[in-house]
This record gives sequence, C-alpha cells and structure tokens, in this order.
Amino acid sequence: MTMTLDGTNGVTFNDTSLQGAAASPFGLKNRIINGDMVIDQRNAGAATANTINSYTLDRWKIDQSASTGKLIVQQNAAAVTPPTGFTNYLGVTSQSSYAVLAGDEYLLTQNIEGYNVSDLDFGKATAKTITISFWVRSSLTGTFGASLGGASNTRFYPFSYTISVANTWEQKSVTIAGDTSGTWLTTNGIGMYLRFGLGVGTTYGSGTANAWTGTYADVPTGSVSVVGTNGATWYVTGVQLEQNTVATPFERRLYNQELANCQRYFEQWTFGSGSGFVATGQAYSTTVVQAGLIYSVQKRAAPTIATSGTTSNYNATGSGTASTYSFVQSTSSTTVINGTTTGMVAGNASLFYMSSANAFITFSAEL
Repeated sequence: MTMTLDGTNGVTFNDTSLQGAAASPFGLKNRIINGDMVIDQRNAGAATANTINSYTLDRWKIDQSASTGKLIVQQNAAAVTPPTGFTNYLGVTSQSSYAVLAGDEYLLTQNIEGYNVSDLDFGKATAKTITISFWVRSSLTGTFGASLGGASNTRFYPFSYTISVANTWEQKSVTIAGDTSGTWLTTNGIGMYLRFGLGVGTTYGSGTANAWTGTYADVPTGSVSVVGTNGATWYVTGVQLEQNTVATPFERRLYNQELANCQRYFEQWTFGSGSGFVATGQAYSTTVVQAGLIYSVQKRAAPTIATSGTTSNYNATGSGTASTYSFVQSTSSTTVINGTTTGMVAGNASLFYMSSANAFITFSAEL
C-alpha cells in the first residue's frame, strides 16, 4: 500500500481515503458527549413526552416553544437496527400534524462547554475548520436543517443535509470553516452548540445554508418539519464534531469514561424498589445533623438538587429520626445535608438514606 504524507491533509492512502492531520487518535477528537446515545441516566430507555427545554438522553436537550407535547423521545425508539458498529440511537416521534408558527422552534440540541472547544479559536483569525458527522434515519425524505452556533447566541451557521430514502440509515457530514467573528466563550459556560431542526418557524428558520451569519438562524429556509407529520420518526446516532477538514471514524470511548463525561453535567443516584444509603455524617448538636455528599465527578458548577421519595436520618444508636432536611453549601464537588431532628446525641454518627420505592436524587449542572 502506498501513502502520501502532507502537513495539511495528513495521510492519504492509495484508495484516496484520508487520515486528516488534525484528527487526534489520542482523545478529545469528538467534542460531542454521548454522541452514540449510550448514556440515559434520567429515563433508562423509557419514552419521554417533552416539555419546554427538557433533557432526554444525557447531554441532549429538546428546545421547543410553548406548544409542548408534540414530540416523544426515546433511546432506541421502535427498536430498529442501528447502523453497523452502534448499539444505540436517539429516536424522535411526532405526536401530531402540527403547523409551526413563525416563532416556533423544535430542536434537538447539545450545548458544548467552552473549555472543550477553546482550542478551536473561534472568534479569532486563527479559527480552525471543523467537521460534523452523524448517522440519521427518518420516515420523511427531503432537505433537513441543522446549525452550529455560539458567541452568546449571536453567531449562527445553518446547514442542510438530505435524507434520500425513508427509514434507512444514512451518514452525513458537513465541513465548516471556523468563525473569525464574535466572542466565543472558552470557560465553563456554553462555548458552542449543535442543533438539529425538528420544526422551525420563519422567525428562526429563514437562514441561508452554509454561511456564517449574525442573524438568528436555527435551520436554513425550507427545512423539513418533523412535527408537521403525525407519527413521523427521526433517529440519530454517531454524532461527532471534530477539528478536521474531513469526517473521520467515530471516536469511541469506554462506557465508564462517557458516563463520567455526562456526570459532569448531570448525575442521578437511583435506589430502586427499596431504600438506599445516601451519606453518613455527624450529629452537630442534639437537634441538628449534617452529612456530606461527594459526587462521582466534579460538576461544571454547583448543581441544582432534586429528590424523589423520602429521606430520613438516624444516629448511631438508632434514635433521632429527622423530620426535615435540606441540601445546602453545594459546591462543584460536594453537598452538605442538614437535618433537623430530636433526640440526637451530639458528636454521634448519623446516616441519611432514601426510604421509598424508586427514590432518587439528581444533581444538575447542565449548560
């Protein structure tokens, strides 16, 4: 086999395939997290009818206008066979024949943390070229729309892709010259986002394809509306955003690595059908106990905490059931539980646990 080495194009093999110069085999090639749709902490594969701006599979959010209940999202919806090499996909099913209004937006979005795209130099003269690739399948055919954006929602690159055959997996890619305009965040906020259009009105869906613009544009003009057909399906997997001039094979990460990547933004502790231990601590006084929770992964920011079920507290001698509790002093690494109770022995150990069926605690630091 012959091959050609080039400082710009990388390695060109005799079958004309490329290993691009910018594609690193050593990690952080794909800036999309959970692009193969493996992690689903919130729903464990169950279907969800979406409300405004609700998360589905990890890192993937349905952005939609006030008209809710138009879409159902499910991991491996309808159990079709994924593309070769993949075991999971995100499936969207339309629940009505909805004619989008001018200001409507129905989008599947992943917001990307600024730290994870800071090296792309967007907003500078040295902005890097990127390529987005993905596998998609739909019951509809035609020209669909998506977009890349950022810079505090002031810079947009709407692009089109065509689905030629209904109910057939097709791989798509688009190469985008880096944006030299705008101020792109490079810290722990939204540095960049990728949006797939599922139905967008003329206010936000009238962009020109394949061009950077400062005018709000989620999709190019005339993109197919999934929500416009009752029962229409749209499935996606293998989503990759990389610094390169061509699409390269999907970057696969170990399950535990991808779970940890997701847990930086959302972590759920589920206790199943019985009770589960949450944390141990100490009786601060005869009426107050404190216990610390340590997250599996440091969060992007101090998380919002929610619970389902009953939390109780006991000291080491079995007395002093908590009557109230609260989560306070939250940081990106830990949370402290305060419990107000009676009959505690100051200095004794204490234990918090969830004590109802299907109880869980969630920690959300989503973008």
